[in-house]
Amino acid sequence: QVQLVESGGGLVQAGGSLRLSCAASGRTISTSNMGWFRQAPGKEREFVASISWSGAITYYADSVKGRFTISRDNAKSTVYLQMNSLKPEDTAVYYCAAVAKYSTLAYSRDYYNPTRYEFWGQGTQVTVSS
Repeated sequence: QVQLVESGGGLVQAGGSLRLSCAASGRTISTSNMGWFRQAPGKEREFVASISWSGAITYYADSVKGRFTISRDNAKSTVYLQMNSLKPEDTAVYYCAAVAKYSTLAYSRDYYNPTRYEFWGQGTQVTVSS
């Protein structure tokens, strides 16, 4: 089992920045691919970013590409999401997720699929005011 706890959310003005953290405990995440997803009120959960277990591969949703950066520190069992140039449409609850590593080819095909991930945090609210 892996327990994930997100932090760093809050209220920020449009154009501002936030850095989300996802701290893991229990089983090590050093062999897990990690993802960030978000869910706005009345909408389905959507993919934001993902990083492979080694940190060598990253993926981003088109809506955040160039503004958000996912990174990880396996020594600290923590994954980060640096969010810059925030927009009101980024307002959502942000969730961290983990899945044990699997083939790179398969990962390239389903990194965006929330059902692929095994463990989830409780989420942290991000609100961007206009």
